[in-house]
Amino acid sequence: MNFQSAANFCLELRRFPPRRGIDATRALLSELDDPHEGLSAVQIAGSNGKGSTARMLESILREAGLSVGLYTSPHLDDVRERIRVDGRKIPKAEIVDFVEQARAYITGRAADGDAPTFFETLTVMALWHFDRADVDVAILEVGIGGRYDATSVVDPVASAVTSVTLEHTDILGDTIEEIATDKAHVAPADTPLVTGATGGAREAIREVAGEITTVDKTDADVEFAYDGIQGSDGRVGLTGQDFQVETRLPLPGSHQARNAGVAAALARQVADVDDETLARGLRNAHWPGRFEVMSQDPLTVLDGAHNPGGCEQVAETLGEFEYGDLHLVVGAMVDKDHHGIATALPEPDHVVACQADVDRAEDEAVVAAAFEGAYPDADVETRSDVAGALEIALDAAEAGDAVLVSGSLYTVREARTRWTRAMIPKQIGDLDDSRDVLSGAHVTDAGVWRMRGKGVHRAVKTRVQPRQAQYLKEELLSLGGECAVSALNNQDEEPLDVVMLGTLAQFKRLAGKLDGQPYGLSPFADEIRDHLGIQVDSPGRGYPWEDGTAIMGILNITPDSFHDGGEYNAVEAAVARAGELVEHGADILDIGGESTRPGAEPVPVEDEIDRVVPVIERLDDLDVHLSIDTRKAAVAEAALEAGADILNDVSGLEDPEMRHLAAEHDAPVVVMHSLETPVDPETTVHYDDVVEDVLDQLTERVLLAEKAGLDRSQILVDPGIGFGKSPAEDFEMLGRIEEFEALGCPVLVGHSHKSLFGHVGLDADERTEATVAGTALAAERGADVIRVHDVKANVAARDVVAAADDADAFGAE
Repeated sequence: MNFQSAANFCLELRRFPPRRGIDATRALLSELDDPHEGLSAVQIAGSNGKGSTARMLESILREAGLSVGLYTSPHLDDVRERIRVDGRKIPKAEIVDFVEQARAYITGRAADGDAPTFFETLTVMALWHFDRADVDVAILEVGIGGRYDATSVVDPVASAVTSVTLEHTDILGDTIEEIATDKAHVAPADTPLVTGATGGAREAIREVAGEITTVDKTDADVEFAYDGIQGSDGRVGLTGQDFQVETRLPLPGSHQARNAGVAAALARQVADVDDETLARGLRNAHWPGRFEVMSQDPLTVLDGAHNPGGCEQVAETLGEFEYGDLHLVVGAMVDKDHHGIATALPEPDHVVACQADVDRAEDEAVVAAAFEGAYPDADVETRSDVAGALEIALDAAEAGDAVLVSGSLYTVREARTRWTRAMIPKQIGDLDDSRDVLSGAHVTDAGVWRMRGKGVHRAVKTRVQPRQAQYLKEELLSLGGECAVSALNNQDEEPLDVVMLGTLAQFKRLAGKLDGQPYGLSPFADEIRDHLGIQVDSPGRGYPWEDGTAIMGILNITPDSFHDGGEYNAVEAAVARAGELVEHGADILDIGGESTRPGAEPVPVEDEIDRVVPVIERLDDLDVHLSIDTRKAAVAEAALEAGADILNDVSGLEDPEMRHLAAEHDAPVVVMHSLETPVDPETTVHYDDVVEDVLDQLTERVLLAEKAGLDRSQILVDPGIGFGKSPAEDFEMLGRIEEFEALGCPVLVGHSHKSLFGHVGLDADERTEATVAGTALAAERGADVIRVHDVKANVAARDVVAAADDADAFGAE
């Protein structure tokens, strides 16, 4: 069985059960030997805020050193987002394994008309995956209610009800108290249920749960104060029964402060978490599509609020910002309260009503009518697609205005692709390469056979909305190209993988045909031009990687680095070595005071500063860019003040202050992919496709830096060769390095003398020549920066590749 078949099996399950209760979920778990029974589970219910609270709790517990499973719904882009372990989506191979074990049972129950639903099956899959991953804590976001939700098969060690509003009245009850009563059934047996609910809802919860811990503005147990918005973050102070925390939340809004209080109280119930860990965990809790500030000029916010209560919270939070006119992009589902959503959202000056590319989406004219009735003075117009509506709003907005996208997570999902969609270049040299690329997009076997011969020119893999996929296929076919579309069942109408095949001329004509088209195809045309360099003229900023591959020389001021630890530990030795590296042709010097080799011991901040700052101060007059290799914002700040130009963060922005520091100093930052830093040699991770999995994980880290205020030309991505991958996977990334261009950022490769070369039989002292060969390969495949110890030999390799590409540039006749 392949992933396509396994995923389709799950996606084709019915969405609503013929009966209430959790018996079907329990029966499927029993068939799989009850994997949930050994889990320490936390259930989080609520009308609004349960997803954000779950993400905050996950971040806190991971900061405390625990392995954490997280189950949430719905998903934005990929069904695998619902099930994560330590931040990583469930691998495709795991889904295949699960379906192979469960399919016969589910099919048999279907014959009796009592098969588990999609949500019930995904819940079981999550518990099964968490058990196999041996997580310390499993966090489960409740779907609907609490009493009969599939997640209630667990006996939780801690639980929460974040808030209660009127929702799902046909299932949960007609009053707030009835709905609260249903949700309160997630209460744990031995600890107080934590809740942010107030009034009658709180009292109804207390009647069911007994002992509760309340989180609001007046209760003495847990209090918070919210001091406004700073950039995209809100500063918050939390005071609980045994903790007092001040931090900045990347999820702004007073309701998120309440959610943070719930998460903090839950964390203290399930783990030994100190105040510093609470603060740092909350600071690192990012939740896409929930008051997500994408840019600040104009202020652009995405929030998937889809009921009046959630929209009221959006209005309250947006009110903390200063802006001119409000341009609202809104699309809703047919079963929602359109009038209630309209009146709850902040009063707009300009509304663009649109329709998401899903069957349940309401017609844009109906949405527009609700806003025309609520705001007769607003300029209301319609657009059939979300991307086009967003383009209209952004074009109309001036620098001091605000653009808000809301009304549905489906609407937000489509809008968010403006910042997240990757155009992955594929290197296809023969029919086997073409077949592998098409199969990787889950194209049918027949489609692979028919189209593999057409993939010998330019091949680009990306994700688009279903109706975009159909239009692209028709247009590329008319131009003589081809577009292969994923055959995954698309019941949720989420984005589909497509592989576009054609010549550069065909892509150029395609972009021209897409200009002015609906369904978000006009902005997509610009993405194609940017990716393929068609009619693009980008001004430079004077960075060394703008004129070809730059060589970054490594200067380790450490006693324990894996290759040259201790050689340049003294200031004078380090300064002399720096002079040699520059003389040999280094464009950048990367200065590090802490080893990140597997198993390395952390270095205190003060010691690291004492190692690097005196050297940086001595090198300030060299004609070379200086980079500080650190994962600590405090060290980075001291280095920048001493004269460093670039931040090289091997942790991928693990320190929540690093991205803001880089933006404040307008300094380029290297964002590396690493599961942990330093890497535990015992850690093993399964990658379905190491390049595309790493790309997927880097996408959100890059977006964090971009949202802090950096341009993508200043955000360098490092695939993290040697960090949590096998040697074979490291070689896979080196061989496909051009695919990392999909992120629209410069690409840095750091392979020097690393253990991957043991894969070809070379010991640690035999890897100089192999490093040079790797440099030539990386340069030939488009690396923008190559980080090495032996600068002279690697500069020569870089120059040979450049001369082969453009001999005239080197004075050849």
